Amino acid sequence: MKSVAVIGGGITGLTAAFRLEQKGIPVVLYESGGRVGGVIESIREGGYLAEFGPNTLLETSPHIMELIRAAGLEERCWHSDPRAENRYLVRGRKTIAMPGGLFGFLRTPLFSTASKFALFKEPFVPRWNNAHEESVAELVVRRLGRDFLNYAIDPMVAGVYAGNPARLSVVHAFPKLYELEQKYGSLIKGQIFGARERKRRAEVSKQNAKKISFDDGLQVLPDGLRARLRGPVHLSARVGSVARGIDGGWSVAWQSPDGGHSQEHSAVLYSGTAHQLAELQFGGQPTIDTKPFAAVRYPPVASVVLGFRRGDVSHPLDGFGALIPKCEGFNILGTLFSSSLFARRAPEGFVTLTSYVGGERNPDLAFKSEDELVDLVCRDLRVLFGVSGGPTYRRCTLYAKAIPQYEVGYGRFKDLMARMEADAPGFFIAGNFRNGISLSDSLLSGWNTADRIEMFLNQKADGARNGTGAVPTHA
Repeated sequence: MKSVAVIGGGITGLTAAFRLEQKGIPVVLYESGGRVGGVIESIREGGYLAEFGPNTLLETSPHIMELIRAAGLEERCWHSDPRAENRYLVRGRKTIAMPGGLFGFLRTPLFSTASKFALFKEPFVPRWNNAHEESVAELVVRRLGRDFLNYAIDPMVAGVYAGNPARLSVVHAFPKLYELEQKYGSLIKGQIFGARERKRRAEVSKQNAKKISFDDGLQVLPDGLRARLRGPVHLSARVGSVARGIDGGWSVAWQSPDGGHSQEHSAVLYSGTAHQLAELQFGGQPTIDTKPFAAVRYPPVASVVLGFRRGDVSHPLDGFGALIPKCEGFNILGTLFSSSLFARRAPEGFVTLTSYVGGERNPDLAFKSEDELVDLVCRDLRVLFGVSGGPTYRRCTLYAKAIPQYEVGYGRFKDLMARMEADAPGFFIAGNFRNGISLSDSLLSGWNTADRIEMFLNQKADGARNGTGAVPTHA
């Protein structure tokens, strides 16, 4: 059997490659950068641990711990500190813990009295008739009111997508939310009854999932997966073209510092970004135009990791972090209490705060110099968390194209990916611009696509043995 080419060494590609090798399928991995892990990057220096992409992995599926165990990383895997469960929102330029339970919701100053009554009326609001594709903002205003949009959903969307709720599609950005309303006629009823269904499927909602990291940060996971791979891992290898041969196999051509190369494979998994897919050339038949993927929006985001003396921060930092509504007028999208979530993120007597700047809200801010970023973040932290001293540690990283935006109309990209796979059997697409943007979504995308590739190869082998020459299609 020829190997499977995996293009992209982020968590999706690494998971798929590892899973394929578990199944006895040889793999060659191509990564255009100089390291694996994609946006996952952990740096330990001066007693601080800085995370520059995601800070946690949500345990939404049993497959996640199954992968960690199979990679030999279970002893290095940590769950977040149970004392750091508070999630803060900002109103009136003050951080307020999100309420837990009905009594807490009734007492919280986060929402107006009218908004609280709106929540009780939500089960009686008619389900959406699909007259057009709704944005997240439209859904929330229709079912819960503008106050919930401004002080709950807008900061949540900024924290998850770095996006704009008026542009993001409910169907594509939050498909489970859409399905809850369509199936149960209410978000509240859907949360209640949907929880029972998730339990039967052994799934956990992102809201309730355990948060995972590792002793030396999330980069332990991609590094551990790479160390377990038996097949070649080509770094600084930019794949320029793929071509399907008359025998149903695939040729991959790539450039590396020592020149051009090509190799034959039985199948190809693309697990890079949408904008890189737009540059991929297809040879042979069929002819496939990937240029439309250049239209997928990726707003810029700057990650600003700062250390402070614990005595210089008056806030208790007793939680996950704080998200900030646009209407509050701050520069940062939100801040994670990194050293509260996991141990060994800061020296004794110090704390680590990770803030994000830019996104769809203020894209130009992400491109400011490190000094300017640190200054504007510190100004916000003084107001929000009572930071009185200067930072004892600083690290800034710019992601010029950070997170794919599942905007209204995003279905055209999903349809194109499905058509590509159907028209070119043996070519697969997975990753955060197809199957969800969270780290757990990306991991599971790689896991599930490996299963699809195995099925394809088995069907192809059966066809060859039976003399039919049939090449299966797949969705």
